[in-house]
Amino acid sequence: MRRQLIVKAGEPREIAVVENGRLAEFISDTSQEDGADAIWLGKVVRMAPGMGAAFVDIGQQRNGFLPIAERSESFFGGEMQPGSRVLVQVRREAHGEKGAFLTRDLTLPGEYALLMPCNRYIGVSARVTGGAEKARLRRMGERIADGRFGLVMRAACLTAGEKAVEEEIETLWETARQLQTDAATAHCPSLVHGPRSAMRQLLDDYLPRGLDEILTDDQSLAGMDLPCPVRCVDTALPDWPRWLHERDQALKRRVWLKSGGNLCVDICEALTVIDVNTAKLSTGRDAERNLLKTNLEACGEIALQLRLRALSGIILIDMIDMQTEQEREQVLSELTRACAADRVKTVVHGFTSLGLIEMTRKRSGRSLQERYGKAPADAENG
Repeated sequence: MRRQLIVKAGEPREIAVVENGRLAEFISDTSQEDGADAIWLGKVVRMAPGMGAAFVDIGQQRNGFLPIAERSESFFGGEMQPGSRVLVQVRREAHGEKGAFLTRDLTLPGEYALLMPCNRYIGVSARVTGGAEKARLRRMGERIADGRFGLVMRAACLTAGEKAVEEEIETLWETARQLQTDAATAHCPSLVHGPRSAMRQLLDDYLPRGLDEILTDDQSLAGMDLPCPVRCVDTALPDWPRWLHERDQALKRRVWLKSGGNLCVDICEALTVIDVNTAKLSTGRDAERNLLKTNLEACGEIALQLRLRALSGIILIDMIDMQTEQEREQVLSELTRACAADRVKTVVHGFTSLGLIEMTRKRSGRSLQERYGKAPADAENG
């Protein structure tokens, strides 16, 4: 796969992730202090034992929702009560009528590892599949942490020197300690640690996976020391209107497939529904085989559209009806494979009793529709 970052200078800077000549992500590199991963010093305003949660004022329009019990068994954070000052991190930013979803189990991300100052768990990214490699990275994490903090070792560690990994982790640990110092005297509520810029997140996520080139008209990026070429141009970025067009097409409800079939993407409050249709597909004599081929083609397009539209939460997919269990397993396998390129955690759960594919995608920010609105011609094309 050939992967490029196309970076356009401006306020805000805009970034297109292009894979094999197609737009896979489109991001505005704006400052989002209220975004995911931001760490706040908040104040508990209400305990809700029946919900197993507390509501925390972090200076936003709606109080954040903080579960009392954290997912990690090794988390330690002390008791809370109304009026308590508490360091929290935004797991999911405020959305619609819901306030931000918070956690006290802080995570500081780096290129090689995720550092967790409030627990002692040592783990390895699920992207590392080899048993020997997992064991080696876990031993490395245990040695570096030495009981001081928790770590999740990322797949990028596989190709990095141990010294570079250790230096980054120690820097993250110093940052975590400084957060605690700053929080002791900070005004409440206040932001104590902003999220990474979109550019930094993309580099951390894609450099280990392979990044062929950064193409930009932003001269400030010319001196970046990266393991991939950075090509600066003095004129207009080639193909930039094309990427804007593909972005705008992704705001529409309908997506056409090369086979003649199409996808209809409907975003609801609680979930997203994707319907795969035969549309203009000519099935011919071998109808069953052509329908399966369209479902398999749809898998790759669905995986791409989830990334490009930045969809998240529960996703239900209504594929064209299949006749055998073997065909259903083939489609599930292809969808799982297609989603492997996603830098956001995506899980294909399988078929429901009604024959729909159920999957989930972690929320990592606002959707494309939330950022840019509906396409002007959406009603005519849906």
